[in-house]
Amino acid sequence: MLNKILHLSTNKWFWIAFFALGISFEVIALVYQYALNYMPCVLCIHTRIWALAMILVSILGMILYKSKKGVLFAQFLMTIVTAGMFERAYQLLGTERGFLMGGCSMDSGLPAWFALDEWLPLMFKVWEPCGYTPELLFGVTMAEALIVLSFVLLIVNLLLTVTLAARQFIKNG
Repeated sequence: MLNKILHLSTNKWFWIAFFALGISFEVIALVYQYALNYMPCVLCIHTRIWALAMILVSILGMILYKSKKGVLFAQFLMTIVTAGMFERAYQLLGTERGFLMGGCSMDSGLPAWFALDEWLPLMFKVWEPCGYTPELLFGVTMAEALIVLSFVLLIVNLLLTVTLAARQFIKNG
């Protein structure tokens, strides 16, 4: 079982799947914005940034998948990305359901050196305050789907990172 888990992140298809997932997140967000006219809030934009990070880390994983240390590094980064996405999804769901308040504004909160909202406003500009997310399928909102998916991704990546790190430590220890 451990070998199957370890083999997962050293497989190029694992990283291709994360790349495709990140692209899918971005495409779905843009379809909802431009085709269905649901403008993004600051939490939605932050989620898009985490999806972009997922794409970039998966490219790194595709490059480094044959190196054990490289895979561990990419896996560690992907765990950070999925943790960030989970945190934003939690904030989004909390705002939508009313159990969290105050985590939303019309300002992206991005520093001047990382002004994605100015560089790529078609994708990263905040258009409206937080409140609700659109319904996807069967009454499930985007926030509900995102919290479940990001939680699963976080658990998978955390498991892989810990397993790879333990194996690396045992080999070198």
